[in-house]
Amino acid sequence: MGASLFWTLSLNRETSLILTDGCMADETMKGSILNILRAEAKGAVSGDRLSAELRISEDTLHKHISELRELGYPIAETAEGYLLADSPDALFPWEFPGRESRIHYFPEATSTMDIAKALAGEGCPAFTVVIAGCQRGGRGRLERRWHSSEGGLYFTMVTRPQMPPALSFRINFSASVALVRTFQRMFDIKAMVKWPNDILVDDKKLAGMLSEMKTEDDRVSYVNIGIGINLNNDPTPYEANATSLKQLLGREVSRREILSEFLDEFEARMNEGNFDNVISEWKTCTLTLGRQVRVATVHDVSEGFATDVDENGALVLTLEDGSAKKVVYGDCFHQM
Repeated sequence: MGASLFWTLSLNRETSLILTDGCMADETMKGSILNILRAEAKGAVSGDRLSAELRISEDTLHKHISELRELGYPIAETAEGYLLADSPDALFPWEFPGRESRIHYFPEATSTMDIAKALAGEGCPAFTVVIAGCQRGGRGRLERRWHSSEGGLYFTMVTRPQMPPALSFRINFSASVALVRTFQRMFDIKAMVKWPNDILVDDKKLAGMLSEMKTEDDRVSYVNIGIGINLNNDPTPYEANATSLKQLLGREVSRREILSEFLDEFEARMNEGNFDNVISEWKTCTLTLGRQVRVATVHDVSEGFATDVDENGALVLTLEDGSAKKVVYGDCFHQM
């Protein structure tokens, strides 16, 4: 693939990023070519028409067509013109119209969280999204490994909320609610949240979420939300109590469509800026409250009956002796 198409990783440090000249113009043009080909219900589109509509030379058009073919787009050249036989489930920036400049896709990466952290530190805009086809070093809560095989959806969003650090937990809760609503709307499945923000279906893990925050002068500089979703992959060899959308639905799903729908939902919530009711909404779609749980942290393990989540996002447990304990962070396990 052409080096001018993507953010490229340096040879010695994966979080060192280089944006080559003309990258965004190339991405926008490729998206425009695909849009015309997809919109042509009758089949092929002539090169003359494409060149005229896009105001580019035939040589430039041919270059873009060749690069798209290299990237997996089955574009045939017939007597009538160019024909897009099928659209792969691709995650390139041009597949997200209006977001091209904020989407950074890597076929393979160590961790989208690491790349997003570097971008956030360089001042990238809010709602920048780093996507990986697979991860070599994906991680979950408490530094556990998140197995990230091909077919899943792995991405990290950079958010820049205008709020004090003490309220940053609201971003995580908003993201988990947005993801649950996306699954429910698109597939009519009973996706629910396990505290603090894992997504389950029938008590099996469908998606996990991890966040990292940086503060400056008692304000949030950024909150990065990393999400791993089991879509067309099989997570069960690594986590028996997990599932994927393919297993639930009996068919493959589009990673691109799911990510687009989620980003629309999440960005709308963030732009609205009304986080006062996020905890109450979160409670309507959780499986954790009203059951016996065990919560593990790096320091201890707490067991009790999950009675509530307070206004600060802490899980309130009723312990065996009747006392109450608030847990701010940890890995929660539902007891059967």
